[in-house]
Amino acid sequence: MNTMNENSMITRDDVVAQPAIALRDQAQKTKPACIEVSWAKHQDEVRAAQKLRFDVFAGEMGARLNTSIAGHDVDLFDNYCEHLLVRDQATQQVIGTYRVLTPAQAKRVGSTYSDTEFDLTRLRALRERMVELGRSCVHPEHRHGGVIMALWGALAEFMTRNQLDTMIGCASIPMLHNGVVSGDVAASIWRQLQATHLAPIEYHVRPRLPLPVEQLDDTLAVEAPALIKGYLRLGAKVLGAPAWDPDFNTADLPMLMRIADLPSRYRKHFLGA
Repeated sequence: MNTMNENSMITRDDVVAQPAIALRDQAQKTKPACIEVSWAKHQDEVRAAQKLRFDVFAGEMGARLNTSIAGHDVDLFDNYCEHLLVRDQATQQVIGTYRVLTPAQAKRVGSTYSDTEFDLTRLRALRERMVELGRSCVHPEHRHGGVIMALWGALAEFMTRNQLDTMIGCASIPMLHNGVVSGDVAASIWRQLQATHLAPIEYHVRPRLPLPVEQLDDTLAVEAPALIKGYLRLGAKVLGAPAWDPDFNTADLPMLMRIADLPSRYRKHFLGA
């Protein structure tokens, strides 16, 4: 079992690590000069990401987190993941994060987080070159395009450097809308995306705890969250109906994005190709 203690350095034998300065050079076109991107190498850096996650998910979204460290969002997958960080250059505060579970590490932990929410049987042929993205969040004072573009630029570079071609993840839709907890917004977004961005049937997955969309009002004129719209612009597809995550108070859409499907303008922007 691959575990870390408070002073350990994160090491992975299945990915190639790069220092922060190299990633800053790679992502220079995708971010303002006041932020920098790096991969966590020490436990204290992972803790900073987990603190941001807790503040956003529990403090802002009202998630009920079963965590082993007060004030931090910690789960069993964290020790197996790479943690991507965006920092405010002036204060060195972590203001954005993703975690990335590689194929080799998914084998070690036994599954992906998405496996806990969906039956991913139909994706088995993709797993050897498939990473899972998760726990993405940005500090509320820094929610501008630069932070997310910096994260995506580093992720694209990571994928190509490690010869990986597929990304999956659970994209969350908050259940709280206009002060009321309801699944109507998620059902409406699912109806829209089912018509426009559904993956081919051979990649469809099934939620383990389905959101009861047939019992909800799916006719609301609402837009998908900005992050989901961003994924769709990058060529992502929805793999099926949403799952309900009662702990995070969200409806989660299973999404898949392949490097080969990146539109040419984003391919050039992120990869220079």
